[in-house]
Amino acid sequence: MGSLLQTIVIFVLVLGGMIVIHEFGHFIVAKLFGVRVDVFSVGFGKRLWGVKKGDTDYRISLIPLGGYVKMAGENLDEKVTGAPDEFMSKPKWQRFCIAVAGPVMNILTALAIPAIIVMFYHEVPAYLDKPAVVKAVEPNSPAEKIGIRPGDQIINIDGRENPLWREAKLLIEVNPDQDIPLTIKRGDETMNLVLHTEGRPIRQGKIGYSGMEPEEMSLVVADVVAGEPAAQAGLQPGDQIIAINGKPVEQNEYGSDQVITAIRSSGNQPVTLTVKRGGQTLDIQATPQMKDGSLRLGFTQKIEGVEIINQRLGLFPAIKFSFDRNVEILDLTWTAIGQVFTGKRSARDTLSGPIGIAEVVGEASKSGAMMVFQLMGILSLNLGIFNLLPIPVLDGGLIFMLALEAFLGLFGLPLTMRIKERMMQVGFVMLMLLMGFVIFNDIAKMIPGRDTQPQQVEQPQQPPNK
Repeated sequence: MGSLLQTIVIFVLVLGGMIVIHEFGHFIVAKLFGVRVDVFSVGFGKRLWGVKKGDTDYRISLIPLGGYVKMAGENLDEKVTGAPDEFMSKPKWQRFCIAVAGPVMNILTALAIPAIIVMFYHEVPAYLDKPAVVKAVEPNSPAEKIGIRPGDQIINIDGRENPLWREAKLLIEVNPDQDIPLTIKRGDETMNLVLHTEGRPIRQGKIGYSGMEPEEMSLVVADVVAGEPAAQAGLQPGDQIIAINGKPVEQNEYGSDQVITAIRSSGNQPVTLTVKRGGQTLDIQATPQMKDGSLRLGFTQKIEGVEIINQRLGLFPAIKFSFDRNVEILDLTWTAIGQVFTGKRSARDTLSGPIGIAEVVGEASKSGAMMVFQLMGILSLNLGIFNLLPIPVLDGGLIFMLALEAFLGLFGLPLTMRIKERMMQVGFVMLMLLMGFVIFNDIAKMIPGRDTQPQQVEQPQQPPNK
């Protein structure tokens, strides 16, 4: 119960905070242009507390999911008096600036969060910024099936020349169950291959997997909690986990997810860990116990063999890093959306609503504040871009109507109030249909028996709790 409450509180703070930042953008620019702002509310619904300064009622409302700004003369159903401080009395370029200010604030926040983080803390696997040279190949993996060997270098992947591991890894992950053309160099020989990635389940869909590893890795036990089932069964720090319940465990980050999933889905039945200790192979059996809302054995795991470097950056390198990462996220997002429209990816596995976001926030909170802040940046970016879509009732819809009104004005044609109202009604229906779909999709993902299984993705340097 405590874990669920914590997840709800963090979800409200994260999503609500991003929406309040969005609304603050509208508020500050409206004030700059002399638009009367009647209400700036943190939260929706009934007013709980507030203070009025000037024309604006600054309030805290009952439902804490976000907030809103109420500007004079903003709504189509509102009686417009023509007063100079009303929204509709302002020139089109000022109304455009007010509309775009909310998404801009979200995008600026998405740029600021990673930049601030890497100025103070930026430990990353060293291989990410190195050429994509394969150091290990997982047995029976897609890479092994097409003949990739340790020592091969990827010199082209899906049209990208001489990729770094960061680029190759992300491109593979965003293309589950897809064919990706590869060109590899082996000594003096160059070969053109087609890699058919394997779709690996994660909480909100699938991720592409190849089996190519940038380092020789080992999945080992980091710590064992005294008195917990793992300790009682004889598990020791340094044990290399090679199988769970007889199924081989991959020696990488996904292997740690395999272990987590097997333990959490054990249903209070004994779990058998096969480990290597020195020159011995041992089977250790223990029964998970419920703790903090999930089944655990009481140990942590880590990936060995990966060089971790601290790359704390100065101001301008941090800004460039943040810009590059946000562009990368957008590129991958549009790639995934494009795959939905071309039939390569299921919309059900791609889109998430508030329930799905809450689950992701809950998982991030278990990995610490740093992961939550990183997630805030990603959510802020997506919120900003989503609101720029040309759907009436969104900011992008208002921008579209302003542009259409200006275009029609060149020919002396008006954009009548009736047309605007119809456009808003259509936009509202579209938005409600989308919300209904993603909420239904979130609920469907929670139904037992679906292929996608709950998993927790961890960074190698932050071992997951079992």
